[in-house]
Amino acid sequence: MTRTVRFSELGDPDVLRIEEEPDPTPGPGEVAVDVAAIGLNRAESMFRRGEYIEATQLPARLGYECSGTVAALGEGVTRWSVGDRVSVVPAFSMNDYGVYADRAVVPARALVPLPDATSWVDGAAVWMPFLVGYGGLVETGGLRAGDHVLITAATSSVGLAAIAVANRVGAVPIATSRSSSKAPQLRDAGAAHVVATGEEDLVDRVLEITDGRGCEHVFDAVAGPAVADLARATAAGGILTIHGLLSGQPTPFPAETLPDLWMRTYTLFAMTHDPERLRRAGAFVGAGLRDGSFSPQVDRVFDGLDQVVDAHRHLESNTQVGKIVLRPGGAS
Repeated sequence: MTRTVRFSELGDPDVLRIEEEPDPTPGPGEVAVDVAAIGLNRAESMFRRGEYIEATQLPARLGYECSGTVAALGEGVTRWSVGDRVSVVPAFSMNDYGVYADRAVVPARALVPLPDATSWVDGAAVWMPFLVGYGGLVETGGLRAGDHVLITAATSSVGLAAIAVANRVGAVPIATSRSSSKAPQLRDAGAAHVVATGEEDLVDRVLEITDGRGCEHVFDAVAGPAVADLARATAAGGILTIHGLLSGQPTPFPAETLPDLWMRTYTLFAMTHDPERLRRAGAFVGAGLRDGSFSPQVDRVFDGLDQVVDAHRHLESNTQVGKIVLRPGGAS
């Protein structure tokens, strides 16, 4: 039997329930994975609340990202073998699949190999943040050495990964946080500058750092009305990329000032659904892992699938710095 996290109503973490069901069987093009560790993402909290970019179909499962061992192969799957160590990356809808379970079935295209030297926890924590950072900043954003990049929600796992990606390219990462209390951690993570948006004026500080030019890139996870200030902090001809909707508010285009900038959105699915783009991203992230430029920032590990409610409460506390990981079977 397999324990799986499900929910039948939208709401707070308390709606999550653990159900026992027969071990799932993979269909054509699918793989069953014995889950060792699950990486939690803000998208899953939004999906649970019905605030995500796609409508939640109830009853629902959860989970985009995990590490584990291939347990069974569906028809037509030839790349993988039973016993392979793998990570699962977001290449599917949570209305179709979910990895909050002891054993999960996912599309074979959602697997990447997990090196023997990489722990289960790191294997569940690394891929989504670095794929978002690479895809949004480098592949589609064209981030270059010497560019300044403003990174909002910088203490999130994606924000920390974006700092590392910027440094690997030779760009200058400017991190934002609501208060200066997290500034030391952000500097330790590689931020060249930290702006405490609750204590100082974002635009004035960015213009001071960039000698009045503004940032060539802005990488925003929040969206909403604050985009107006982000536009004022963007250099002429710069790129403002929105990759998250944490504010939950409508996002205006700041047309009242007719800024000279590119404003675009980015979703990880644009890359994970494209085998060639995912191959390039995997090569970039893999190279950074091998040479030590990239390492997942893990905030806290929860042991046991029955800790899923507490893990989601911590996810929504906004106190974490880095990735939250849940090990279904506990410490191993």
